[in-house]
Amino acid sequence: MLAGFVRLPQGFDRRARRVLEQTMARLPAFEGKPIRVVLRSALFAHRGTLLSGLERGTPVHAGSFLRRRQIVLDRTLCAEPSELARILVHEIFHFVWLRMGNHARRSFEAQLAAELQRNARGELGWSADLRKQALSPGDVRARNRRWREYVCESFCDSAAWLHTGAKDHEEFTLARRFQRARWEWLCHFEAVRRIPI
Repeated sequence: MLAGFVRLPQGFDRRARRVLEQTMARLPAFEGKPIRVVLRSALFAHRGTLLSGLERGTPVHAGSFLRRRQIVLDRTLCAEPSELARILVHEIFHFVWLRMGNHARRSFEAQLAAELQRNARGELGWSADLRKQALSPGDVRARNRRWREYVCESFCDSAAWLHTGAKDHEEFTLARRFQRARWEWLCHFEAVRRIPI
């Protein structure tokens, strides 16, 4: 068990465990039942299902099952501990997003809508960037599924960017001035109370 809220399986070498422990120590205080982490090989997302070993759909590094309180990570991440940590934190924050409340979610939405009005390009992770590129101007006004999925992925990518301590990554394409505003929003959100997962 790591940090009391994440249960890791066997299969992580000492180096990967050390990086994960350092990363978990930087996370805010959480409250909630533990989340179990599972390792699988060759993950693909296909029609709302996470497949392992079947090359169908879109290759992914991880997936979260919120009601089962489970995160599935691709086994290949074990060879890249810093990427493993970044992706694990992203997945943990899907549990935060689910329980953070409408007021906080709307506040983060407003943050992103303001960025788009200022022509902010790029993101803090592939998952959010892919969804951002697929947005049309009407999606923000309608608050439709495309927009809501983008906001959720952006929140999780932003949290992973903040908490893993990585300064540079090929997926960090958001301009520094917008990064600063995200940092401030996240720090304010996390300073208020223990965060439910």
